[in-house]
Amino acid sequence: MSESLAAASTTTGPVAELVLTGDLTRPARLTVSDLLAWPQHRAQVSFECATSGVQHHRFTGPLLHDVLVDAGPGFDPTKRKDRLCFLVAVHGADGHRAMLSWAEIDPDFGRAPVLLAVTIDDTSLDRAGPQLALPQDRCGARHISGIDAIRVDGGYPAWT
Repeated sequence: MSESLAAASTTTGPVAELVLTGDLTRPARLTVSDLLAWPQHRAQVSFECATSGVQHHRFTGPLLHDVLVDAGPGFDPTKRKDRLCFLVAVHGADGHRAMLSWAEIDPDFGRAPVLLAVTIDDTSLDRAGPQLALPQDRCGARHISGIDAIRVDGGYPAWT
């Protein structure tokens, strides 16, 4: 965790907010407190960081999949493969961003236990904002701190 993120999580000020947008029937604005309404999962994560070597952290939070399903992704639930065309873009307040495919987090396909972490090493992220935690990734590049936006996009028409 960067020094600025650690400082942000302990200072007073406005609570960080995450905006869910895109192909959703129920776009939302969520805080860490809001994310506590979903079932919480724990993950021990180790990953390589290009600037500070191997990192070891404990994360707690809801599954990204659960939060996005609640927002109503715009795919046709009766067509199992429709969701395979959806992408999830995650943006951090520091400009860091990453992409995931819906299939990667969907229990019928990749079932990756990706978390929207509300704590890191038992420290609340309510001021800094949630963090994307990917226990399956060896490299830490997709661990996005201070998430301020997630966009679900299914605008990829079938190829002909």
